[in-house]
Amino acid sequence: MGTAVCGLINSISRFIHLVLCQTAFSVHLQPRYRKTMEILKLLKPVLDEVSEQKAPLNDRILCKECEELDVAVNEARELMENWSPKMSKISSVLQSEPVLMKIENSSFEICRIVSRLSPSSVSSSTLSMIEKLRPVKQDTVADLIEEVLRDLEHGRLSRSDTISKIIEMLDLKSNQGLLKESIAVEKERINAPTQEAGERLGLVTQISDVISHIRDYMVETYYIETTNGVPIPPYFRCPLSLELMVDPVIVASGQTYERASIQKWFDHGLDICPKTYQPLTHKNLIPNYTVKAMVLSWCEQNSVRVSNSSDMQIPSGHGSPQEYKRADSFGFFRRNSSRCDPRRSDASCRSSGEEFGGQSSENENYDSLSVEKVSIHSRSESTSSLISSTDYLPQKSDGTPRYSGKPDNNPHIPLDQLSGSKASITNLPNGRLDFDNLTTESHVKKLVEDLHSQSKEAEAAAAEELRLLAKHNTENRILIGQCGAIPHLLSLLYSPVKHTQEHAVSAILNLSINEENKALIAGLGPIEPLVHALQSGNEAARENSAAALFSLSALGDFKAKIGRSGAVKALVDLLGSGTLRGKKDAATALFNLSIFHENKGRIVQAGAVRSLVQLMDPASGMAEKALALLANLSTVGEGRVAIVREGGIPLLVEAVESGSRRGKENAASVLLQLCLNNPRFCTLVLQEGAVPPLVALSQSGTPRAKEKAQQLLSHFRNQREAALAKGKS
Repeated sequence: MGTAVCGLINSISRFIHLVLCQTAFSVHLQPRYRKTMEILKLLKPVLDEVSEQKAPLNDRILCKECEELDVAVNEARELMENWSPKMSKISSVLQSEPVLMKIENSSFEICRIVSRLSPSSVSSSTLSMIEKLRPVKQDTVADLIEEVLRDLEHGRLSRSDTISKIIEMLDLKSNQGLLKESIAVEKERINAPTQEAGERLGLVTQISDVISHIRDYMVETYYIETTNGVPIPPYFRCPLSLELMVDPVIVASGQTYERASIQKWFDHGLDICPKTYQPLTHKNLIPNYTVKAMVLSWCEQNSVRVSNSSDMQIPSGHGSPQEYKRADSFGFFRRNSSRCDPRRSDASCRSSGEEFGGQSSENENYDSLSVEKVSIHSRSESTSSLISSTDYLPQKSDGTPRYSGKPDNNPHIPLDQLSGSKASITNLPNGRLDFDNLTTESHVKKLVEDLHSQSKEAEAAAAEELRLLAKHNTENRILIGQCGAIPHLLSLLYSPVKHTQEHAVSAILNLSINEENKALIAGLGPIEPLVHALQSGNEAARENSAAALFSLSALGDFKAKIGRSGAVKALVDLLGSGTLRGKKDAATALFNLSIFHENKGRIVQAGAVRSLVQLMDPASGMAEKALALLANLSTVGEGRVAIVREGGIPLLVEAVESGSRRGKENAASVLLQLCLNNPRFCTLVLQEGAVPPLVALSQSGTPRAKEKAQQLLSHFRNQREAALAKGKS
């Protein structure tokens, strides 16, 4: 017992000395370590008295507590000695907090045990003081981070005040704060010791999720201002540092970042995309002239000058411009109380492209969605990925950028090269405007100005007119995109005025029919606005948001992005409670998302199967779409369980018997998945009288339907023969 106490006293002395001498320690951890030190300073006299007693206290529990405390104190000391300013703040907190809590709880427990064994050794005031020094639950930043981690694990939205406290307590408000934290976490992931790689990588992955959560919250809840108070639009901020992108560049993943921020990322030896986490095939930085031109235009309109960038100066004729200073932090962050949750968008056009095929496997389903169909219904995502979609080629000899594609359709053509002599809008005899005619550049520019007017009525009117101008006319779509309307329309998806939100999302959908516009939309972070409109808009906005998400899902890795964004639950809600058009749009979007395997479980967990089983009723007008989606969901175990649980087998057998040709094919595909993977399900299918309609289908269905029916009948025969053989044996 004496050895354990003496060793603990020595460890405590070293810890106290280190805390008192360590002046360069983490600002956010130092108060926490000092509080622990104060507790140990109260404990030390108690231990000194115990060690000096002639009759030692031979208590097994006390000895064990002293040994465990000794280990914890030494671990805390090592964490402090190994700390570096380049370490992740969140990681440091999550590593330190459990150790410090252990020290504080063990100190109290040792005092309590000693007071019981030797009342004269511990005064009641000592116990009371230690108890007061112990932190209250949920009082530490570690508790708040753990709360966010639990929310992420269970797919819940974290409370805004929790995120806000973490930002404040860890001082992540500066434009470099999140950048440094992101770099630190990624470097820790790379350098994780092999022997603890699994556990360490798991923690680092969780920390990365928290950082992404914090970044999203800051984009949605805070706005950043220039030094003289002009708020910077979120879509002009670098996804890595949240600063204004005055020199935007595209990386190999297609994401766009501020050059200085991504270069700093690369300079630390990191070779993955900070936003998508996918490995980068190269580290070439391609200038993003589209975003740069848009930022320049915004700076000019708001008389903002970037003080350290010669090519971003506003001409002197604009008076005394405000400055955007690229220091280590922005002028300041400010909470924007008028802003709501993440917003999303919708759409106003429909085409045959929304009709998906009813093949019976995910690959077959994917093949049935022709490129032509998908492209007609197109939209996109990510403040940083826009410009990824446009192919960039080396500059010409005269220094002007050169892009692939037809010159007259290229989104990077300067606005002044567009013809201003196009036909203006004309009045029809009934007094309505003829939006099918071409419009003028000056008129569109005026409408774009009105999109960020102080007048809500002007905003709504401008959004509506742009929506109608873009509805049928290809030239108008190109012109509107060139005039910079898209970022402002995306912002209006956050509008609390429902009809303004509807017009904006419908305009976005109409504009996205043009491939160059779709690429532009893709780089301006549309997924979140679309999901917001899907969740909060009126019926038309919800329908068009679903259509836009379907279009986005056809682009690159957008199926994964949309699936992880929270859109699935909103789409499933629309599938269950929307209008017929809304249900069709939701089913179409969910079908395309289900091609990405990871999304199948999300769709099932969101409760889609119940609605899909109900929609198999021919009277719903949705039977074919429901069966096509169920065919994909039946390829995962939880999907099959949900189909049976929701009473889908009788309706599937009925669809095989009397559905459309495509419906019969998909119904047979679902039944085949059920029977091949679960004998009990196979029995239920047989009990529903599936054999006669399957025999008929095997003789008269589509080639694929015949194949599925024959496979099922063969499986039934094999099952019966196996049962007979087993009975004879």
